[in-house]
Amino acid sequence: MPVGYDHIVIAVNDLNQTIADYTAIGFTVLPGGEHQHGISHNALVPFRDGSYFELIAFRNNGEGHGTHWPITLSKGEGFVDFALRTNDLWNELHGLRAAGLNYSNPKDGGRFRPDGQRIDWQTIRYGSGATVPSWMPFFCHDLTDRPLRVPDGEAVQHANGVAGIAGVTVVVADLDAASKDYATLTQGVGVAIESTGRDVARSRRFPIGSAWVELVQPSNRESELRTYLETRGELPYEVTLVSTHSHRELLPDRQTHGARLLVISDCRVSA
Repeated sequence: MPVGYDHIVIAVNDLNQTIADYTAIGFTVLPGGEHQHGISHNALVPFRDGSYFELIAFRNNGEGHGTHWPITLSKGEGFVDFALRTNDLWNELHGLRAAGLNYSNPKDGGRFRPDGQRIDWQTIRYGSGATVPSWMPFFCHDLTDRPLRVPDGEAVQHANGVAGIAGVTVVVADLDAASKDYATLTQGVGVAIESTGRDVARSRRFPIGSAWVELVQPSNRESELRTYLETRGELPYEVTLVSTHSHRELLPDRQTHGARLLVISDCRVSA
């Protein structure tokens, strides 16, 4: 079983500008370094719950990156993927496959931090998710000590009060098919969520550690949600963040570079 969210991947065109914009809206942003082979570089927004945002930009159009991320970025900045964390990747993989979920063999990954420290990890991906968007998350597991990849301490203190991820909303074309996979992943049937708007036909929510993932199927009417699905694919549409501040706010997408970020207050999160 996944223990929670590992990170959310946000692909952008200009990393330095993105760092400046995320800093301006109250996030603490740390340079992440350069991935092996120099195809991409990133910055991190780490949270108190152990998750983080990965802000990633590509060189040479991301050729050779091995994911759909550069192609999806060509359609506009924003979410391109999301990852869960597990305490035992191989045990997780055996369990997923035994349950009928087609996850790949572990693939090695790594980057060099600005201080020269090398960080290594392994990932497993669902089906063809390496080349096209998938409604299912990938898993990321550290081979080097996790704090080397995911900073804590002062790095998780944000001026806007954000403490972590409450949930991720994923847009899907077929709620029944996606819900079947998530029921297998989470070992539960989930809960149907009644929509308050006309843009959503049906939705279902599943637990991810102490957070949640909500699958939403757009209605047939023309809408921003349906356009997002048809343009970008079955990907995260919105990430809900919890904050120590007492407010509810949708952050400006110009400064979040296309990532729809909803910040809510949560009395369970202390300052």
